[in-house]
Amino acid sequence: MSLPARIDEDIIKALKSGDKLKVTALRGLKSDIKYKRIEKGDDLTDDDIIGVLDSAAKRRRDSIEQFQAGNRADLVEKETAELAIITSYLPQQLTEEELRELILDSIKETGVDSPAKAGLVMKDLIPKIKGKANGRLVNNLVSQILSGGKS
Repeated sequence: MSLPARIDEDIIKALKSGDKLKVTALRGLKSDIKYKRIEKGDDLTDDDIIGVLDSAAKRRRDSIEQFQAGNRADLVEKETAELAIITSYLPQQLTEEELRELILDSIKETGVDSPAKAGLVMKDLIPKIKGKANGRLVNNLVSQILSGGKS
């Protein structure tokens, strides 16, 4: 079953069960997917849809940080719940150890030897990990490994 079909099916289930938060989150995802399809002007691939979901998850993570800084526990709770719903549609997330292995492989492939060239490693990594890892975590690990941190 395709992701959009699964989302549609889950919206119906959430409506029947009265889960307003899930309905809102899934309708937002459906809308994001529709806008991406319009923007592209063609049908979306699975990678395109995963990109949309990944962007939605990133927005929630950023919102959670902002709401925590503003001491808005109610909004942190709401965004965290929506993030959990969104991530349930993303591929299985890579563990930190798996990420470290991929980063080390990319460093070897690209021949990067300094933190100043971390962008080359990221450019090589992004297609391999799209939707499977938090970009901020990956960036931090790349910087840590390139600057001689724990590897």
